[in-house]
Amino acid sequence: MPDVTPMQIERRLIDLGKELDDSYKELEAAEHGYMTAKAAWEIDSAGCRLRIRSKYLEKGSKVTVGEVEDEMIIACKDQMTSLYIAEAIVKSARANASRIRTQIEIGRSVGASVRTSMEIL
Repeated sequence: MPDVTPMQIERRLIDLGKELDDSYKELEAAEHGYMTAKAAWEIDSAGCRLRIRSKYLEKGSKVTVGEVEDEMIIACKDQMTSLYIAEAIVKSARANASRIRTQIEIGRSVGASVRTSMEIL
């Protein structure tokens, strides 16, 4: 393994700090997208459930809650897909921020080890 200098560690930690800042901005945008998709899903699905129930009531038919929910999911599948995609983006952004934080902690540990090694020599 090549020798690592304190300056290299410092440079890497600075770069990781910038990456972490960027990742938090991405996470914030992802969470905003998720909340927007969630609100759209909830509003559209509620309206869809009401329309489905009204349709059955007009016909004089009985419908179970499960049947209404199944029809609603089929009718609102695009919004549901968007919600799941937005949720996956948030999870990915959180994992990325966590990965960068882990790298920062490793860099700090390596830096401490390098400084200790230099003091011994």
